[in-house]
Amino acid sequence: MKLSERKLQKKKHEIILSAVKIVNQKGYQGATMEEIAAELLMTKGSLYYYFKNKEDLIFQCHEMVLGQAINKLQDYINEDISNEQKLRKMIASHIRYAIEEKETFNMIIKPDETFSKDQLSPILNKRNEYASWFDQVIQKGIAEGDFRIKEPKIARMILLGSMNWIQQWYKVNGDKTIEDIQAIYADYLIKVVK
Repeated sequence: MKLSERKLQKKKHEIILSAVKIVNQKGYQGATMEEIAAELLMTKGSLYYYFKNKEDLIFQCHEMVLGQAINKLQDYINEDISNEQKLRKMIASHIRYAIEEKETFNMIIKPDETFSKDQLSPILNKRNEYASWFDQVIQKGIAEGDFRIKEPKIARMILLGSMNWIQQWYKVNGDKTIEDIQAIYADYLIKVVK
């Protein structure tokens, strides 16, 4: 990769990080290109050198956040630990993303409300890839006798659905820390697959 291409990629990455921050603070509708540009001491017009429009930028934000989340799950899959420990780490990771990257991660739930038809297919593919890592651990756990469920796909949907609901009730200043919630959820959700 040429130096100019590396610089371009680095700047795009900086813009995406800034956009993720603004989207997580203000929501998709509330985040403006002006605010994202101001965060980076750029003009709104200069953002269009890197991204076609707001939708393109938000799509790239979502791709980055979901890609990072998938990489985390892959790391846990590759660890030499039990299937239950892997699933506990995956639950903890999902909860952290659901809380800390709320608005960006929330686009997983209803992507058709945010993305255009041509962006929807790659988003759904990535979302399915994310879910498949949970499926893989659950299936392996069943095969190895760690989990005794008969409906692994439904179990996975229960896990992800209950974790996604955190976004509806979690309060930063609540009486439970993220770590408390991760531990409580893991304890309860592991019972779903046992």
